[in-house]
Amino acid sequence: MRLRDSEALLRAKRYSGAYYLAGYAVECALKACISKQTKRYAFPPDRDLAGKIYTHNIQQIAEIAKSPVDQESQADPQFGIYWAVVKDWNERSRYEKQGRTKAKEIHTAITEPQHGVLQCIERYW
Repeated sequence: MRLRDSEALLRAKRYSGAYYLAGYAVECALKACISKQTKRYAFPPDRDLAGKIYTHNIQQIAEIAKSPVDQESQADPQFGIYWAVVKDWNERSRYEKQGRTKAKEIHTAITEPQHGVLQCIERYW
């Protein structure tokens, strides 16, 4: 849903919002991976993880989700380039002006059919 919102904003040339929602789509995807590892109605899985899960730090969420992004980065150099773009996103970007180049760059990094970040994450949710 957030990725479709990001795409609509890209088409409307609303680049800052497109950038923010693209990164948020990855955050949601990683949290879906964490949720899949829990029993129904048991999210977050335990109290110790609660504080770590309710963050917007994509790298930290990927580690908790046991996402294979680090291994994938080593095995696929293009994915590694895309992951480097995505992992630096943060929620504070909603307050920052982003241009067309940066918005398109993160969108491509997420959606590219062969090496995109979302395609990797989807295999684990």
